[in-house]
Amino acid sequence: MTSSSRQLSYIELRGGKDIECVNLVVADARRPLSPLGGGTFSERFDEPLSFVTDQLSLEARRKTRFFRTTETEIYPIEVQSGSGKQVIKRGKVDITFEVSSQPVSTDPGSLPTATSGGLKPTTEDLIEQCPRFRILVVGKTGAGKSSLIDRVFGTDTAGVANDQPGKAQIGNGLISSQNDRFILHDSQGFEPGEGRNYDIVKSFIEAKKKEPHIKDQLHAVWFCFPVPIIDHGERLLEEGAETFFGEPNEAVRNIPTVVVFTKYDKLVTHMLGKGHPEADIEAEAEQYLQRHCVEPIQRFLKDQDILHVAVSSKPSRLRGLDELTNLTYDRVSKSFTSQPNTISPVPFAAAGAQRVEPKVKIESSINVGKQRYWRALASSANFRGFTMLDCLGVIHADIISVWNFHDPSGYLSSEEFRNLMVNMAAEVDASSGSSPATTNLARSGTFSGRPVPLMAATIVILPFVAGLALVRWVNESYQRLQNMHPKFMAYIVDLTHVLNILFALKGSDGGKKLTRREIKLAFNAYYGSSWMEEVHESIRQFKCTITDHDEIIEKIEKLVLATDREAHVTSVVKEISSVDLHLEQDEEWYT
Repeated sequence: MTSSSRQLSYIELRGGKDIECVNLVVADARRPLSPLGGGTFSERFDEPLSFVTDQLSLEARRKTRFFRTTETEIYPIEVQSGSGKQVIKRGKVDITFEVSSQPVSTDPGSLPTATSGGLKPTTEDLIEQCPRFRILVVGKTGAGKSSLIDRVFGTDTAGVANDQPGKAQIGNGLISSQNDRFILHDSQGFEPGEGRNYDIVKSFIEAKKKEPHIKDQLHAVWFCFPVPIIDHGERLLEEGAETFFGEPNEAVRNIPTVVVFTKYDKLVTHMLGKGHPEADIEAEAEQYLQRHCVEPIQRFLKDQDILHVAVSSKPSRLRGLDELTNLTYDRVSKSFTSQPNTISPVPFAAAGAQRVEPKVKIESSINVGKQRYWRALASSANFRGFTMLDCLGVIHADIISVWNFHDPSGYLSSEEFRNLMVNMAAEVDASSGSSPATTNLARSGTFSGRPVPLMAATIVILPFVAGLALVRWVNESYQRLQNMHPKFMAYIVDLTHVLNILFALKGSDGGKKLTRREIKLAFNAYYGSSWMEEVHESIRQFKCTITDHDEIIEKIEKLVLATDREAHVTSVVKEISSVDLHLEQDEEWYT
């Protein structure tokens, strides 16, 4: 069975006044267009992009002061039949593109071949079903919603609807240009003067439950209440909130819901100001939270299954963000996963959207891998006609999609970075303690017995020359190669660990654009550590056949989720803590 698949070789947007950047969206995968000045953006593809009709659009982002819906504008592209140049108008914008046709098999369950359009990442289907994690955040003015959202989702926006009364429109989904994998609905809570908001919130939640498509449904709700300082006469719940939680509430039933007690740091500061010893402050604050926050909420909720957590988004006293992330992800996974041992689009979206908890990223990456390509290690038939580089490429795409760094330049998808990872994985064939086969070191130090580049606040020198000259097996057909699973295992584990280190390096700067320098620092830190050598040695000692795919996957899981993972990440990050990660200019991969 075939359908009409098209090939896109060129696209241009002209007349885009105030447009900051333009992304080509193909089935929710994004590629930036190059700015030419004067409101014109274009891109020519040496290798034409394949797409199916109705999957093509342009996403334009306009310069705005605040984090609002006007930030993003979508231009659907209706492709006419035939090949050649086509032009369409969208208001004052002209879109020009060149297409050709190619039939592609669409039989359910059919395996891709090198002649049928290539390997497709599993994450593309998941993102197509649910492009964004949709969350409703309810809280009065000053509840700390803006800083909470920025911390959990890795943005540094001007604020949630500027956090001013009357500016939040609950029906308007807000999308950040720094993290477009979540969509935020903001509500002003139940403060005095906002009596109607009780009905508005309830009606919105009920309406979203009736949406036919999972991507349009509400995936989670956070109710934000600042920790009250009783000495100052503050209350936990306003009258509207008491009404909402005090009656049987079918609206939030079956929707993952968390009550978030914000501004925990304010409570700690207050208690320190009253002379409480700092050594006892955590225990005393916990008792205060239990008495003045948790118990009142429990009395109102009665038997309603709603979770609660106390958080602080203040940089000097961060607290509870990881617990909030884990609680939300766990509840979302239970609510939106219908079959065991499968990954649902909504938990995948939740894992990708958050930028707090690396373990959630890793677990989601494992679930994605198990769906198809990791199990394909057991049969070369699943990769028939493809080279090793093709096979590693699709696994690479799935893993970086889960981690969801703010990478508008596509550095993690670049040929340079993929080549670095292949070179690293190839060293699993080397004997323990041997030195790298290919180097490009201007100078080196000794770290864990391996020659690696020194990392100073100058150009970061990579341990491999550009390209894959000495890794010839990557261009061989997968079917022709024997005993390849150690290389696959090393690639998956090494890439996961490098991204984990990069995640730790970015820290609270998750909203800033990823740089090649940061990637190089993370790569070198792992490559020069005893951690990588321990991983490779463990894979060398692992004895199995390619048909033992369950054992192979179990081994990969153990390595990427090892109990000492966090200690290793902390250790290697300390080695580069003195490096200036915030240079004004980025640097090239190679000098």
